[in-house]
Amino acid sequence: MQISYVRTSEELQALCERLDQFEHIFYDTEFISEDVYLPDLCLIQVASREEVAVIDPKPNLDLAPFWKLLTDPKHIVVAHAAREEFLFCLRSTGNRLSRLFDTQIAAGMVGLEYPASFGNLILKLLNEKLPKGETRTNWRERPLTERQLEYARNDVIYLIPLYDALHAQMTKLDRYSWLDEEMEKWQDGLERYSTRPAWRSVSGIGNLSRRSLAIVRELWTWRDQRAQRQNSPPRRILRDDLMVELARRRSDKVAHIRALRGMNRRDLEPLMDDIAEAVRVAMELSEEDCPSISRNNSQQQYVVLGQFLTAALGSICREARVAPSLASTVQDVRDLVAYHLDGADQPPLLARGWRAEVVGRTIEQLLDGTLVVRIGNPRANEPLDFERSGPASDS
Repeated sequence: MQISYVRTSEELQALCERLDQFEHIFYDTEFISEDVYLPDLCLIQVASREEVAVIDPKPNLDLAPFWKLLTDPKHIVVAHAAREEFLFCLRSTGNRLSRLFDTQIAAGMVGLEYPASFGNLILKLLNEKLPKGETRTNWRERPLTERQLEYARNDVIYLIPLYDALHAQMTKLDRYSWLDEEMEKWQDGLERYSTRPAWRSVSGIGNLSRRSLAIVRELWTWRDQRAQRQNSPPRRILRDDLMVELARRRSDKVAHIRALRGMNRRDLEPLMDDIAEAVRVAMELSEEDCPSISRNNSQQQYVVLGQFLTAALGSICREARVAPSLASTVQDVRDLVAYHLDGADQPPLLARGWRAEVVGRTIEQLLDGTLVVRIGNPRANEPLDFERSGPASDS
């Protein structure tokens, strides 16, 4: 297999012309994210079935030809756990990776662990162990050592046989329509994440009032804008739990804000007036301009039924050779229970697409009594049995 190290625009253009001849392009990146607002792209690894290349973007290389290659619909782009790989392309071009095959998601769709690390899948499917000596390396430093380059190349070299193994299982189980659906949903979610304010993802806001949610939103917006200007991780400026506690206290007095445990950091002192102003803006909003409270299906019957059905869901998924953690979360099950009992404008995740086929319909049959679950052999790996029944009686 030809090996190259690309550092100039001329070398990149020639590489892209060679890769363009192949249907499959295997793609990975090395990046650093812990001290910046957005991940810092340090290295790109790419391969065809005849060549592997490491692209160094650090000399301000114009990557436009490479992104054009990856968004061309004639190619299948293969990557593992490709969240950042997708986002690098999306931020650079506004376009998605072409016909993306994510090996982590594909593994979950054939009954393997999800989410599985690249090394674990290589070990399980190829019976080989990847060296991981460079997992904590500083990819910004130049020149790169031969050991670093070998580590980087391995990530795409091993993608090729991993893809082949998963492709064979996907074909045998006829799951490609499922994968297409899942990759579309997955990419939709990442596009929303990259373009919409994500203040509702702040942990601990589930029981806040509308006014307190407005405070979280204003603090999140202020924090995000400052983080962008400083090129710093947002949580390094103000932690989520402190934003939530400020929202609960609902005070724009600097003295009250400063008195909160955790707010007495020296680097926060110059920001006190800005924080108080964000709280004040939220406090002065009209009630109708405050965020609505999301339905969380926390009623007792949803919780109890969700717990019971989540246990059954594991057996359903393993029987269908789908990773339970890929199919649904506990909240997804509660959403389906709420939809079945009370109805909703939009069907939830488990009532749509391949998830409805695998688990959603079975759960609905358990809810309406046409299917019952019982303990079969308690010593078996799958001790639960599912049996057909007549319609549930009202008595």
